[in-house]
Amino acid sequence: MHAIARRWIEDVLARSPFATPLGIEVVEAETGRVVMKLPFRPQLATAGSIAHGGAIATLIDVTGAAASASGLADGDAIGGATANLAETDGCGLTTEALVIQRGRNQTVSDVTVRDEAGRLVAKAMVTSRIFRRPVTGVA
Repeated sequence: MHAIARRWIEDVLARSPFATPLGIEVVEAETGRVVMKLPFRPQLATAGSIAHGGAIATLIDVTGAAASASGLADGDAIGGATANLAETDGCGLTTEALVIQRGRNQTVSDVTVRDEAGRLVAKAMVTSRIFRRPVTGVA
């Protein structure tokens, strides 16, 4: 994986101002595949110990965008969109995103969300747009 891709995944996406407070962690990253996890905390619940859909949606979005970013080289930046959520109860979550189509200007990733027992709790398709421009201001 190119150093630019790793930097986007670890420094820009997983450590973004929105993702950082959630505690999203990179577990594995290789070209075309990224695994992330979100440990459960009561602050991520919507009621009782049911994980908030927004936390799951953010995990899906960040993991899908990271899978897209896994193929980046100099001069690329990304954005994306997500859908398809289910609830989970009082446990951490792990996502795996696999790029199923990569074009010049976009990628499509299949994202699976599982609980700590390995039970499927959400599934999504994430389309990420790749903007061809110089990367500036990236930590």
